[in-house]
Amino acid sequence: MTDEFAAVFDWNDPALMTVFDEAPLWSAIFGQVLLEHVPLAPGLTVLDLACGAGFPLLDLAQRLGPDCRACGLDTWLNGLWRARFKQVALGIKQVALIGGDGAAMPFAAGSFDLIVSNLGINNFADAHSVLRECARVLRPGGRLALTTNLRGHMSEFYTVYADVLQEAGRADLLPALEAHIAGRTTVAAACALLEEAGLRVTDVYEQTFSLRYVDGSALLRHSFIRMAFLEGWREFLPPGEAVAILRRLEAALNRLAAREGELRLTVPLAYLESVKG
Repeated sequence: MTDEFAAVFDWNDPALMTVFDEAPLWSAIFGQVLLEHVPLAPGLTVLDLACGAGFPLLDLAQRLGPDCRACGLDTWLNGLWRARFKQVALGIKQVALIGGDGAAMPFAAGSFDLIVSNLGINNFADAHSVLRECARVLRPGGRLALTTNLRGHMSEFYTVYADVLQEAGRADLLPALEAHIAGRTTVAAACALLEEAGLRVTDVYEQTFSLRYVDGSALLRHSFIRMAFLEGWREFLPPGEAVAILRRLEAALNRLAAREGELRLTVPLAYLESVKG
């Protein structure tokens, strides 16, 4: 039987980068909040940590003007390739792109006035080490500005998913689902991480937005969902049962959409700004 819910995108496939739109559309929502709040000043030395394909790095560098020095760091080399392509095409000269790990940055202590990270903190394998590295490479008085989605993300979806597992007789999988949900941070937890790293939180801004789909079938087949979320939604399902459970989930989401007139998923986000010293 063909697994219609298989995640079919390979992030190491160069061809994917030529049609790389949905993920930046997602990150742009968070990045716009970052760009609205991040401190701007002449001549800053800036690092975009986990810069991916170049947003908001390239936009921020242009907003700061040609006298800034900006650097993007990421382990994802295809993303850096895409960022470099855009940098050259747009003629943005004040940006350097470097492959490297945020937990062991290839920079001297006190190298940056400002570090930004758009949607990075939930994706770092060791957020404690990354934030300690941020504190190390910031100058005294330097700032770290980050955005993140928060626990409670897509709560409507996860409520239906939990009900489907119960109805399928797989309540034993609920702890794994809860662990998956708990993988996202809270404002309090993110602030605690920053403080533990030696960074004093100075600003917190929160808002929510919605992702809207006509029904669950559209959600589960959307290219961005298959890129970014589907693997995580199925990784704790027994391989022999995954398709059947996801079909039940699809049907339950479709029933919810029929009752509500659409499928609307709420996404809470936060911008946090902190200072060294």
